[in-house]
Parts: sequence; structure tokens; C-alpha cells
Amino acid sequence: MTRTLRPHPGLEITLADTGGGDRTVLVLHGGAGPRGVEPVVAHFAPDSRVLAPTHPGWAGTPRPDWFTGVDDLAVTYLDLLDDEDAEDVVVVASSFGGWVAAEMAVRDRGRRLGRLVVLDGIGPEIEGHAVDLPQPPPGAPGPDPADMAALRSYAGPRPADPKLLRRLARVRIPVLAIWGEDDVVVPPEFGKAYAAAFADARFEVVPGAGHVPHVQAPAETFRLIDEFLGRA
Repeated sequence: MTRTLRPHPGLEITLADTGGGDRTVLVLHGGAGPRGVEPVVAHFAPDSRVLAPTHPGWAGTPRPDWFTGVDDLAVTYLDLLDDEDAEDVVVVASSFGGWVAAEMAVRDRGRRLGRLVVLDGIGPEIEGHAVDLPQPPPGAPGPDPADMAALRSYAGPRPADPKLLRRLARVRIPVLAIWGEDDVVVPPEFGKAYAAAFADARFEVVPGAGHVPHVQAPAETFRLIDEFLGRA
């Protein structure tokens, strides 16, 4: 089921709400948009309620001019979990979605989040690892240009928050950071430093995968996630 939410005047959120079960999983997409996390949604839907919002501006959805920061997304999705009265929520977030998820975890005063899985996330500024958003040459396959324009409207010219890394130590929920061994957007060294900033995090590298391990090496990626969550 797809719903259109209106959490604030002038703001619409397209939300895929599927599956069913006692566990709620919030899936946050990266630059590729909702299609980039379809394998994650499909993996959890058989035994969990899966909430998968489309960030405003992606896939042709409207984005108000005032809705521009990663913090806007983070606060809106925490409000969504409040409105749904969802507790002990598992957040699984890819790439740019990992940034949003980290900001949510820092701000989770209502203790809605239970666990966090970051898949090759961006977000913090880490010395020696500048993040360059992918820009495929004209005619080459890659993210939709309109989606990438939306990403830049949130991330800004430098897709990193210099304040985020030191704030992550306040996050108390368990975190699993999974990184593709061959990621050229944010290499494993970036991921290792990202994970180390959390109070309780585990870092895993997936051989043979790049920036989207849940697509490029799904069997190993979901094995790690299921082990972390204690799923049979």
C-alpha cells in the first residue's frame, strides 16, 4: 500500500507501507531513490511491517522550497514514527539514507529507534575522505539527474556534516555498518571511522560489493543483517 502523508502544511510524503508483523522496519533510500532499496523492502516484508518513504524531490515527488536540510528529513521521519506509534524500530538505510538515519538517531528523544543498519552511508566529515557524489557521463547509466539534484538540495555543495561525527557517541542503540569492499564513493576506511564514532557499533565488509552491497552481494549482506537482528 502506498499512502500520501501530510505531516506539515505544504509538505507531502509518499510512503510505501507493506508487510506485517510485530517488528517495524524503516527503510531509507539513497541517491538512486526507492528502487535502490527494493531488495531491502522485499527481504523484510514477509515478517515485518516495512515503512519506506520517498524523500521529497525523488521520483517526481514535490519538494517545498523550504524543505532543504537533512535535519528536515530526520525530524519528519521521527514525527512519522511518533504518528504511527512505532517502537523499537529497525532503521535500514543506504548511502544518503544513512546520513538521514544517523541524524535521526542523534535526535531520537522519544526513543523510537531500536537498531540501526547503515549500508555504505555518507554523512559525517571524516579527515582524508572527501565525499564526491557520483556524476556519470552523459548517456551512461546512473541515478536520475532530477534525483541527484534533489540530493544536492539536501546535502549542499559539500555532502558532509562536520558536526555529526562527534555527536554519534551519544547514540546508544546497537548499530551495524556494512560496507562494500570496492566502494569508490565512500571506501571501507571511511566506514570504519564512521562506525567507530558510535558507542555500540559493529563494522562488516562485504567482498566483491561496491556502494550498494544489498544489490551487488545480497546473500552476504542480508546474512549479516539477519544475524545482527537475531532473525531466523
